[in-house]
Amino acid sequence: MLKKILLATAAVMSLSNIASAADMKEFRIGILGGENEADRLRNYACLADNLKKEFGFEKVSLFPAADYDGVIQGLLGGTLDFAELGAAGYAGTYIKDPKAVTPILTTQQKDGSTGYYSIGLARKDSGIKSIADAKGKTLGYADPDSTSGYLVPLTQIPKTTGMPNDQYFAKTQFNGGHENNLLAAYDGKVDIAVDDSSGIGDFKDGFTSGTFHKVVAKGTVDPNKLVEVWRSPLIPNGPLVVRTALGNEWQTKITDFFMKLPKTDAKCFAAIEGGDYTGYVPVKHEFYQAIIDVRKKAIGG
Repeated sequence: MLKKILLATAAVMSLSNIASAADMKEFRIGILGGENEADRLRNYACLADNLKKEFGFEKVSLFPAADYDGVIQGLLGGTLDFAELGAAGYAGTYIKDPKAVTPILTTQQKDGSTGYYSIGLARKDSGIKSIADAKGKTLGYADPDSTSGYLVPLTQIPKTTGMPNDQYFAKTQFNGGHENNLLAAYDGKVDIAVDDSSGIGDFKDGFTSGTFHKVVAKGTVDPNKLVEVWRSPLIPNGPLVVRTALGNEWQTKITDFFMKLPKTDAKCFAAIEGGDYTGYVPVKHEFYQAIIDVRKKAIGG
């Protein structure tokens, strides 16, 4: 009898969750840190407008977190419905709760690739031309949950230097996101900053996408004063994720919406993604398994 009651209760709760998802009046979007908050809100405003128009939401709320973990915790706690994560951020979310979110899409560059690089940038007048010149210097990281701004350089730079970063460099420090990290190197507060980049195109343009490209496009930095001193292996582009509890129907709806966005509103697509992307392609959890394995081994959840 008790088993029947428990099964009936679970069934009612499941139906209740489906109904509440189907009747969603508010859609909540988490925005990773990296750029300043005003830029992030301005870039995502068009997305909120398009989602309200497409689905009839009464409200689309934008939550620009101060750091990556703010978005991760929102997804884990069910207070966010959608976000675009980095690969390491998705790995951290998955390790804590494999059922919290479902990856649906990732970005694709014009050359057809679905990956990018972590690059190390230094001031040209520093005299640093490669990682070999940087022993005893200061290395700047972006965020503890960043792929290109922490996890990959943490695990890959030692393959070049033969030493853990905290031993090879005199000091390593976090600088509060990708843009702040790059600016720390540009302003001489650290000797090298690691950041995300497509790694293709012209250096004078900050390549074709990534933080370096964004700050060059905004006129915040002069690329002629910087030099690339290190580059990682290819990293998988991060996923667009939907809260799994929303159910398959909403996952399909949101996937279809974003697949069409580059054509229905190319200007908005460019605003939220930045750089030389052509659109989105479907992605599954397995695409990030290698990053999950690396994160588990290097820093855990």
